Amino acid sequence: MWSGPPQPDQGLPPPLAAVPVPWKSTDPCQSHREFPGALVETSAGEEAQGQEGPAAAQLDVLRLRSSSMEIREKGSEFLKEELHRAQKELKLKDEECERLSKVREQLEQELEELTASLFEEAHKMVREANMKQAASEKQLKEARGKVDTVLFAEFQAWRESPTLDKTCPFLERVYREDVGPCLDFTMQELSVLVRAAVEDNTLTIEPVASQTLPAVKVAEVDCSSTNTCALSGLTRTCRHRIRLGDSKSHYYISPSSRARITAVCNFFTYIRYIQQGLVRQDAEPMFWEIMRLRKEMSLAKLGFFPQEA
Repeated sequence: MWSGPPQPDQGLPPPLAAVPVPWKSTDPCQSHREFPGALVETSAGEEAQGQEGPAAAQLDVLRLRSSSMEIREKGSEFLKEELHRAQKELKLKDEECERLSKVREQLEQELEELTASLFEEAHKMVREANMKQAASEKQLKEARGKVDTVLFAEFQAWRESPTLDKTCPFLERVYREDVGPCLDFTMQELSVLVRAAVEDNTLTIEPVASQTLPAVKVAEVDCSSTNTCALSGLTRTCRHRIRLGDSKSHYYISPSSRARITAVCNFFTYIRYIQQGLVRQDAEPMFWEIMRLRKEMSLAKLGFFPQEA
């Protein structure tokens, strides 16, 4: 048992603690115990790092702030450019809309003016048509009032008992004033034959064919020539020819002669319809239709006829 430090006066050797002996330990913290100076250096390094850490962090923060500001500035510039571009496009669209609006207003105005003009023109045409119709009706009434009562009386008598006998007063007058003069051609012999064929409804008119057909001579006139009218004897271009009854002979006629024959045939066709009971009208409309047909015969006799004749 240890009882304290030895006394010097006992003549004992000095304590072992006074002799420097290298220290070696198997403890895990050997480095700290084996190199006491290293612990001091490590502490100094950690202190230095502790001093440099805030500066580096502050530098990183400054860099981040700088980058953030740069990004914001670039983003702001980009947004400004986009805003400027959008405003420019919007302005162009506004100008286009304004231009289209003006065009639409102009078109609407022109359409209104055109519509008004058309309505005015239509009303004017209606008024003119009504005035012309009223004038025509007035003239017709005046003409009917001036009609010779003798003519109408003759027609009324004939209508009560229609006949084709030309000795009745009505037909006798028409024969004398219209039919006879209209069918009175230069070639008298052929004129008589044509008149008889018209009265018997056996006359045929047909266009001229390209081939030459047999014909006969009447009063020294070459009827086979398409350049000479068989009725008038005049040199005319003949586009039609007539055939009498069942005869195989053809006579080339000019447009004027054809118009005269056609006018008379139209008259006889109408009075035949009346005789057969095919015309169901009052006496007055029938009378005026006959007067119109008589007018056509008078015009054809004077040489007025359609160009296609």
